[in-house]
Amino acid sequence: MKKEPTKAEYAVTESGELLAFLAAALPQKLRSNAKALLKYRAVLVDGAVVTQYNHKLRRGQTVTILPQGQGGELDGIIYEDDEIIVLNKPEGLLSIATERDKQNTAYHQLTEYVKRRDPRNRIFVVHRLDRDTSGVLIAAKTEKMKLLLQDNWAELVKTRGYTAIAEGKLAEPTGTLRSWLRETQTHVVFESATAGDGLEAITEYRVTRESAAYSMLDIRLQTGRKNQIRVQLRGLGHPVVGDKKYGAATNPMHRLGLHAHLLELEHPVTRKLMSFSAGIPAAFTRLFK
Repeated sequence: MKKEPTKAEYAVTESGELLAFLAAALPQKLRSNAKALLKYRAVLVDGAVVTQYNHKLRRGQTVTILPQGQGGELDGIIYEDDEIIVLNKPEGLLSIATERDKQNTAYHQLTEYVKRRDPRNRIFVVHRLDRDTSGVLIAAKTEKMKLLLQDNWAELVKTRGYTAIAEGKLAEPTGTLRSWLRETQTHVVFESATAGDGLEAITEYRVTRESAAYSMLDIRLQTGRKNQIRVQLRGLGHPVVGDKKYGAATNPMHRLGLHAHLLELEHPVTRKLMSFSAGIPAAFTRLFK
C-alpha cells in the first residue's frame, strides 16, 4: 500500500518574516517553491493558514507545511476563519450534488479541503449559485453557524451584487425591474402577467459599459428568487448572453454572462458588517475592448 505523504512541522526559534524562515528551514526542493506554497495555502502558522510572505513570526510558534498537492486546489478561496469559508466559485461547478453529479461540486471540493487538516472537519451549505454562474459563495464550517445564517439570511444579507452581460443596448441606463415569478413542473421560471401571482422579484440595475451588441450591468438584488436576473432580463428584451434557456441568441464567451461579484452581510454573532467580493471575469471585460 502506498504511504500517504505527511505534513512537516518546523519550530520558530527567533522572530522574523515568514518567507525568510521558509527559505532557511525548507529542503532545497521546497525552498525554491516557497511563494507557491503560500499562494496555494499550504503553509500554516500555529494551525492557521497564512498566505502573506511578510507575516511576522514569533519565537515559539510552529510552522506547518502541508504535503505537495494537499494545500491549494482551491485557490479561489476569498476568506476563511473558524466559522465560515468564502469561495469564488468558477462557472460550470455545481454548488451541491445532484442525482447525476455528486463529486463535481463546490460542497465536495470544500469538504475535501477542510478534511485535509482534520478528518473531523465539515462543511455546511448556506446558499447556492447556479452551476453556470460564477462568484461569491459562502459555506459554514459549523452547524451552529449554518443555522444562524440560514435562519436569518434575509435579515443578515445587506447587499447581493451581480455583474451581468446582456444582449443589446438597454433603453434606460438605470432601472428597477419588478415582476411576479412562477415555476413550471419542468423547473423553468417565468414571469406572470398577473400581479400577486407567484413570488415578487425586485432587481435594480445600472449599465456600466456598452457596445452595439452588449451591455454590462451592475445589478443589486432586492429579492433572491430562483433565476431572477435571467428571467427578468429576458422579459426586458435583453437576455443574459449564453443563456439559451431564457432566450439568448448569442454566446460570445462560451459561458453564461452572470457573476456574483459582491456579498455583504452582518455577522450573526458579532453584528460586524462583512464584505466579500470577486473580481469581474476577464472574459466579461474583453467584450468591450
